[in-house]
Amino acid sequence: MPSDPIIRPAAPADWSAIWGMLRPVFRAGETYAIDPAISEADARAYWMASARQTFLVEADGEALGTYYLVANFAGNADHICNCGYVTAAAAQGRGVARAMLTHSLEAAKASGFRAMQYNCVVASNTRAVGLWQAHGFEIVGTLPEAFRHPAQGFVDAYVMMKRL
Repeated sequence: MPSDPIIRPAAPADWSAIWGMLRPVFRAGETYAIDPAISEADARAYWMASARQTFLVEADGEALGTYYLVANFAGNADHICNCGYVTAAAAQGRGVARAMLTHSLEAAKASGFRAMQYNCVVASNTRAVGLWQAHGFEIVGTLPEAFRHPAQGFVDAYVMMKRL
């Protein structure tokens, strides 16, 4: 029986496993406002930037997910954070996204943030929208046809927020 997943800060040595999860998600172009052709070097600079706290979820040496936590704004709005989450394809449906969300909310509070905001939640990503809403996030804005989905064309994107 596999052990319970752990969530820990990502180390530079984890990049290969993290890229293995990010690459198919970025290439699919269905959920992230990232160039689907982003290079590995640019993806690493983005996901592992020094301003971000980056985490890895693993069990029995298997990478299950990754997320980052970062201030969403600077200056007088730096008390609001943002996160990005990716679950490994083989780990979907196993509660990894829920575990990352719970962990990120705790990490955000511990870091002194007062709210978490997602800037571009693609409306067609119904699993994510439902999970965030089940954990108290509200849709505070709709950006009409803000996301160019490769299969569905232009779809709405939501700004979602939760006070911590």
